[in-house]
Amino acid sequence: MQKRVVFRSRLLPYLLVAPQIAVTVVFFFWPSYQALESSFFLEDAFGFSRQWVGLLNYTELFDDPGYLRSFRTTLIFGLSVAFLAMSLALALAVAANRVVRAATSYRTLLIWPYAVAPALAGVIWYFLMNPSLGIVAYWLQNAGVDWNHYVNGDQALLLVIVAAAWKQISYNFLFFLAGLQSIPRSLIEAAAIDRATPFQRFWTITFPLLTPTTFFLLVVNLVYAFFDTFALIHATTEGGPVDATSILVFRVYSTGFVGQDYGSSAAQSVILMALVIAMTIVQFRYVERKVVY
Repeated sequence: MQKRVVFRSRLLPYLLVAPQIAVTVVFFFWPSYQALESSFFLEDAFGFSRQWVGLLNYTELFDDPGYLRSFRTTLIFGLSVAFLAMSLALALAVAANRVVRAATSYRTLLIWPYAVAPALAGVIWYFLMNPSLGIVAYWLQNAGVDWNHYVNGDQALLLVIVAAAWKQISYNFLFFLAGLQSIPRSLIEAAAIDRATPFQRFWTITFPLLTPTTFFLLVVNLVYAFFDTFALIHATTEGGPVDATSILVFRVYSTGFVGQDYGSSAAQSVILMALVIAMTIVQFRYVERKVVY
């Protein structure tokens, strides 16, 4: 029978959660309110005056073909990063789970990239894929690929997708490996005795038992792709060429800090926040149904 925790003071539970509530209010609710308020105003570049414009900032955004194109770029970028990072991490976790000798060293090497800051990861891939200096670009050109992401928008988008996925693989690897190690060995051995192939054992036993981990990582990776890749894109392509890699979070920065249009930037941040909240609700409402707990 599980014991119920009883606090001697009614005030103590609220004091325990007060720091977390304070952090949430200061760093999430208050900035969100300020962004929502600013989205209804037209402000000068120095913030000395403002003019109420209502929904004008929102209507101008949806009349802008460049902003609408960013939705498509963000969707392609987010789904590609999540799929690539999770699939490669799962393959590496399966391989690491079967390693017997030097297992600790092997897993440590796979975890290291997560310690790299997003801006530094962008700089690394910037030099690797530089058409003039990059070693990977040199290999591609020797293989017959005309690589130049400075003028080719598709190549630039592919570059930031690979760089963002590489940065996130280690995080996914940790959770997938922990999930694999929690699966009872007896289930796999019983399937092997029944002459199930390694692929059948993975698809019918291992992967269904990993669905809670997979669902959690799907939500985390999509949020990462939508919000936490600004520094990487800024260090790698700066949104170019011709806005080919300008995802929604990067447009918020370029509109507000480069274009000095704070009202439009605030409106974009509100739209981005609403989009991610809606996407998360859809995932929990429909995708979670296929999760096996």
